[in-house]
Amino acid sequence: MTEPLAPGATIGILGGGQLGRMLSVAASRLGLKTHIYEPGANPPAADVAHRVMTAGYDDTTALAAFAASVDVITYEFENIPTAALDQLEALRPIRPNRNALAISQDRISEKAFLNEIGLTTAPWAIVTTAADLDAALTRIGAPAILKTTRLGYDGKGQARIMAPADAPAALAEMQGAPAVLEGFVDFSREISVIAARGLTGEVAAYDPGENVHRAGILHTTTVPARISSAQRSDAVLIAARILNALDYVGVMGVELFVTPAGLLVNEIAPRVHNSGHWTQQGCAVDQFEQHIRAVAGWPLGDGSRYADVEMLNLIGADVAQVPTLAREGNTAIHLYGKTEAKAGRKMGHINRILPRT
Repeated sequence: MTEPLAPGATIGILGGGQLGRMLSVAASRLGLKTHIYEPGANPPAADVAHRVMTAGYDDTTALAAFAASVDVITYEFENIPTAALDQLEALRPIRPNRNALAISQDRISEKAFLNEIGLTTAPWAIVTTAADLDAALTRIGAPAILKTTRLGYDGKGQARIMAPADAPAALAEMQGAPAVLEGFVDFSREISVIAARGLTGEVAAYDPGENVHRAGILHTTTVPARISSAQRSDAVLIAARILNALDYVGVMGVELFVTPAGLLVNEIAPRVHNSGHWTQQGCAVDQFEQHIRAVAGWPLGDGSRYADVEMLNLIGADVAQVPTLAREGNTAIHLYGKTEAKAGRKMGHINRILPRT
């Protein structure tokens, strides 16, 4: 077993966005340093991290120097070039592991993996041509949604097909990229489980949160989710099955649909997740500290929830509401240090403590 990192050790983080920022804050509370690797200048994490390296993922000299300066490497987003990971992995451990990253980077790999370990997903089919799409629609039916297999997030890289006549336009939106057709799911709500697995195989999960999206972007996550105790247990067991099957180390977000036939897995994210931000005010050890604990080889913290919480994303111009929100009682504000409020851009979030029911 690898020895836990001692205070003063450095965790390398690939990506300097808001998740890297909040991971850096959590690490600093534990006496650990973070070194951010980010191609873009002045990322949100730069305000709080111990060090930042600004370089591209094709810069082999910079990657080598980064690896030499850290004790372990993690990441805050999935779409890291394989060649960069190959180089880094030869020099330092990467947690979560490469297999988890590869599976989550590709929707086909992800769905095949989930089905192989006995979990249910929406019906799906691989689409590369118009003939593939016609055949998939014949089998799955419409309405359905066509998604690029890679690089899609927050509603990007997706096109709805409400009827077969919509198929050509949807395929054109993919711009020649490989795609997957997913059947629509009859679900009552979407929930997500934030769970962690440590180096020794222990698993800790947070209560499932109930998610509401607007325009493909997460709007709110509320805990407790309006589900039964049996559904809550099933959701946690599904997350644990995924973590163990991947020999995972770190925090993962698992999105699920609640349906009359049971829980369906929508997707997995091998990192801290937007729908887990509520843990910052709802738990003694939030998802960011939990991830740092896991990748550093520390014991996992207790994920028990001591408050009911609503997390609300501040998207684009929503950030102008901050002066008003700051007057609210029982509301914690988390801003990401982004200077320009663009449409669809996550500028921050708030966590409201709700009255216990």
